[in-house]
Amino acid sequence: MASTTHAAPGGASVRVRVQKFGTAMSNMIMPNIPALIAWGILTALFIPDGWLPNADLATLVGPTIHYLLPLVIAYTGGRMVYDARGGVVGAFATMGAIAGSDLLIANFNATLPEGSSELGQVHMFLGAMILGPLSAWVMKRLDALWDGKVKPGFEMLVNQFSAGITAFLMALVGFYGVARLVNAVMDAASSIVETLVDNNLLPLTSVLIEPAKVFFLNNAINHGALTPLGISEAAENGKSVLFLLEANPGPGLGILLAYTFFGKGLAKASAPGAAVIHFLGGIHEIYFPYVLMKPKLILAVIAGGATGVGVNVLFDTGLRAPASPGSIIAVYAQTARDSYVGVTLAVAASAAVTFAVAAFLLKLDKSDDEGDLAAATAKMEQHKGKKSSVASALTGAGGGTGAIHSIVFACDAGMGSSAMGASVLRKKVQAAGFSDVSVTNKAISNLRDDVDLVVSHQDLTDRARQRSGSALHVSVDNFMQSPAYDEIVDLLRQRNGAGGAPTPASAEEEGALGGALLARESIVLDGTARTRDDAITEAGRLLVAAGAAEPAYVEAMHEREASVSTFMGNGLAIPHGTNEAKSSVHRTAISLVRYSDGLDWKGKQVRFVVGIAAVGKDHLKLLGRIAEVFLDDDQVARLERASTTDEVLEVLGQVQPA
Repeated sequence: MASTTHAAPGGASVRVRVQKFGTAMSNMIMPNIPALIAWGILTALFIPDGWLPNADLATLVGPTIHYLLPLVIAYTGGRMVYDARGGVVGAFATMGAIAGSDLLIANFNATLPEGSSELGQVHMFLGAMILGPLSAWVMKRLDALWDGKVKPGFEMLVNQFSAGITAFLMALVGFYGVARLVNAVMDAASSIVETLVDNNLLPLTSVLIEPAKVFFLNNAINHGALTPLGISEAAENGKSVLFLLEANPGPGLGILLAYTFFGKGLAKASAPGAAVIHFLGGIHEIYFPYVLMKPKLILAVIAGGATGVGVNVLFDTGLRAPASPGSIIAVYAQTARDSYVGVTLAVAASAAVTFAVAAFLLKLDKSDDEGDLAAATAKMEQHKGKKSSVASALTGAGGGTGAIHSIVFACDAGMGSSAMGASVLRKKVQAAGFSDVSVTNKAISNLRDDVDLVVSHQDLTDRARQRSGSALHVSVDNFMQSPAYDEIVDLLRQRNGAGGAPTPASAEEEGALGGALLARESIVLDGTARTRDDAITEAGRLLVAAGAAEPAYVEAMHEREASVSTFMGNGLAIPHGTNEAKSSVHRTAISLVRYSDGLDWKGKQVRFVVGIAAVGKDHLKLLGRIAEVFLDDDQVARLERASTTDEVLEVLGQVQPA
């Protein structure tokens, strides 16, 4: 069946771009919410107006918000773009913006007449969200310029100094450019908010915020503007009402209560459970399908949201830090000492008004059509750009029923087990004709909730679910010959169609492999180890002797094995270090040790041990070739019979000349 791709309408294209921007902002802020909560607790307890005033401990408050929080946000943003290398460069660059802003304000205050109120510090949250990813992107592009062109032995020198120089230069950009830009933006935004508050117009923001939530555009508003402004206001006044503009759970509760009493069918039956998840769990997205099912209910959430903001302004309430997730528990945990009554009334009033308007609109609806909650959920997921495990649970969709386009094989370090497992699965997927399905490997720490299916070792699946909750998850215990791979191919046939012609292996997959990765000196045909731990040490020492890793890396290989077995199946184990140990690796290399009598590997029989040290992705092709070999019993037999290292290299597809 032929298919035609249509360009997205202009409005949808703008929505998607705004959504992506908001998601990027959210991805920088959300992992650091615990730090913001900790700062809120410091503020609540130890400042002069706090619950337990303490002048000594209160000295933590200022440096934390001015230096620590922007720097961890910048690191997070940089890491999103270019792992830890990007995070370090982004954080240092942000320090330039912090210092530049402080100097601007100090110079301005020096010009004020004596006795005038001086400007306070501007906290570089926006600067961090600009410089973190920007600096990492610059670093990534620069690294690409000299990738593969650095002489062996100089890689670490070039890597360290290039990152240091880039960080220095981006700090100058922050000092002279970003600091001025952010100060100007914050001045303008603060003036707008002040005008709205002074003229009692702040409730009007609900006209924008409440519909934006339903269409997943709120992150751009919330994390791009409200959170930085709110934190600055909270640092000065001890609280900010801006944290409540989006987090108030009242409007969503009102919608779900209206469906509970006046809805029909599945929507009515599922609304009470959704209300509990929304109000106590703080998962606001669960009520979005109920609004999308009856779009006129947007009027109800706008009315309720505006009511809540109005009550908060009337009672001069505020939170000390962002409430995330938007649970009533999180809201109360961050509520300022003098604001509990006002916040409670605001939540109750917004829920009551939303309920009244929604109930009226539902009662006016005389159609017999109860509304399609499943279709509304699918529409919500389309707006969101990914599956919603929470909302799908209401409709029985589970992991969804749509086509699978991306599969990630995840392990602890993302360079050994997952690379080989991904290679095996990729060949099965391509052989079945699904050339449009990507199969990649990652460390669990690098997983995001934007993939369709995640494969991981059974001991790691729970961790993988925490990182990618909306994906389907498949557990395996044998990386080479797991029956789960065939089940995944069957699932692709169900979800994606029958498949097509088998995809031939690329030259990259079948071509010559870099012999430097597996040198003759790193092949041992008769290993001396008699235990698993000794075998790991033997393979690791070969990597150290080859100059590929430091001795500390061998200890990291043992640490990795203690958490999850590196047994791959069919007599093969591939021990490698933890993700944190990559700093101990100088260059990519592989060692191979054969044990003719076999070893016990936590109850499994192992005859071949392949040690891995990797700094990039150039080892992946060799791992793919090794996976091919160990799936073929004839090739394994050739390795068992091999009497020279040349015979081993020949089986693996590369004879390294002397």
